[in-house]
Amino acid sequence: MTDAPDIFARLAAPFDPERVSWRVGSTNAEKTRGMALAYVDARDVQDRLTEVMGPHWQCRYVPMPNGTTCCEIGLLVEGDWMWRANGAGNTDFEAEKGAYSDAFKRAAVMWGVARYLYDLPGPWVAVEQRGRSVVIKDSERANLQALLARNGAPPKSARQAHKDGDYTRVEKALRACTTLDGLAKVWKAEQKVIEQWPDGWRGAVVEEKDACKANLEAKANGQAPLHEGQVDA
Repeated sequence: MTDAPDIFARLAAPFDPERVSWRVGSTNAEKTRGMALAYVDARDVQDRLTEVMGPHWQCRYVPMPNGTTCCEIGLLVEGDWMWRANGAGNTDFEAEKGAYSDAFKRAAVMWGVARYLYDLPGPWVAVEQRGRSVVIKDSERANLQALLARNGAPPKSARQAHKDGDYTRVEKALRACTTLDGLAKVWKAEQKVIEQWPDGWRGAVVEEKDACKANLEAKANGQAPLHEGQVDA
């Protein structure tokens, strides 16, 4: 079973910048400059929860007396259901649907999903009127992508991760650990590298670490290894 800290770290990992969208917040009187605010789509939040938790998550909606909607998201963590919640009011477009979507995303933030986007600076950028909406000019997109890269590095592609040899190196380092303390130190030291990997590789190395931990615990108790493949140093 994956440890709670690993679950929370994977939930909070930055999204690929291509999955991050931008909307306009406050504007100047002339509506030529506006504050850029980053967000992710509710479907991407669902994908992140499923990627990390598999079938072991659920959500439910609770209408509130003041007309707002509260979303509660539950995760099955180390055998227990844990719940966190947040709410939202109706939106200007598709009011009820927007309320459900916003409440869901805000509840996910309570679990760390896309929380880092709230810590991004809200730069003032060039905007323009398109119909009844004010949108960010296309010329600003490169600067916003650079802002995301500085504040939440995107994962490497599988090809780049393989080229760098990171996965094999980390896997060997984990398997070479002979004590639980040593394993914990290696795992902590490699987090910055692991955060850059494709989602599937991050999940695989968590399983590898858990297998090494189980083997070391069994060895400490005088039992045979529970998993094959760990390297004895």
